[in-house]
Amino acid sequence: MSGKPGRLHVIVGCMSSGKTGELIRLLSRHRVIGDEIVIFKHAVDTRDGDKARSRLGTEMSAHVVSEPTEVAVEGRCVVAVEEAQFFGEGIVQRIQEILRDGCEVYVTGLNQDFRGEPFGVMPTLMSLADELSLLTAICQKCHGVATRTQRIIDGKPAPWDSPTVLVGGSDYYEARCPACHEVTGRPGSS
Repeated sequence: MSGKPGRLHVIVGCMSSGKTGELIRLLSRHRVIGDEIVIFKHAVDTRDGDKARSRLGTEMSAHVVSEPTEVAVEGRCVVAVEEAQFFGEGIVQRIQEILRDGCEVYVTGLNQDFRGEPFGVMPTLMSLADELSLLTAICQKCHGVATRTQRIIDGKPAPWDSPTVLVGGSDYYEARCPACHEVTGRPGSS
């Protein structure tokens, strides 16, 4: 592509922190100068079909894929991966290959799962980032600074042993500050 090394910008935060909105804002700058852009999202994320859509309503077209090998550059110099936590370890290698081609790569994802623990490949991608945007939201309980994602099942905090991945929006998740974040049945707690 360009001969110069690529750059990785990782955008992370809890639910409702504006990750997709920030991605679209950054990609729009590239579109203005005529860069070819492609966005990929994992097929497990069935929200919004083939769109990367923010809660504020901004959107861009996205390719829905199931495997990291399907993340194809095809002559584009700006590549984005939405909700990278849904991909396995193979996405790290694929992103490194794209970076070696000199592409600008943007990645969004939840840095923590609903338990408040590191989520999938996100810690690795964060450590490889040339630029890192750590976004926060407003706690939906106390209106403080939210850094956690609270999973809600039947109106109550999800138990520790719930599956890590449960795709959904405000019907299953709320942004919470650390003080308001709750997980029931945590091992080692009484």
